[in-house]
Amino acid sequence: MRCKLVTSARIAALFLSMLVAGCAGGGDNEGLSYTADRGVENQPYPANYRAELLAFLRTYLNDPRGVREAVIAEPAQKKVGGRLRYVVCMRFNARGTDGAYNGAKQRSAMYVDGRFDRIIENADELCQGAAYAAFPEIEKLTR
Repeated sequence: MRCKLVTSARIAALFLSMLVAGCAGGGDNEGLSYTADRGVENQPYPANYRAELLAFLRTYLNDPRGVREAVIAEPAQKKVGGRLRYVVCMRFNARGTDGAYNGAKQRSAMYVDGRFDRIIENADELCQGAAYAAFPEIEKLTR
């Protein structure tokens, strides 16, 4: 009887691991996770996107002072993790932990239900063809 219980537990664990593995990866922007939303396909426009983004960047950047070459694109709906999201593309040159500038890097901010959700570091694919404009507010950030 004990052998059947152990075997049943192993089979259940194996089945559960296969089930979880089947849900991982795949789709658009493989490897990106997403926050659950109300399940609507057409997301609301992030009206306060600049203020939310600046508040986050103040804590996200190692040294928010003296950011250079800052540009931003208007929010655009894109597929992220298989879901339609508003994405704001930006490019800027910030100081690293050593205080030196590391060159301009492209990032995107993702919005769910009209609110800032996360930064996507590798945004080259998402931001392809984005129309950038100056983003002077980020260049004026302080600690």
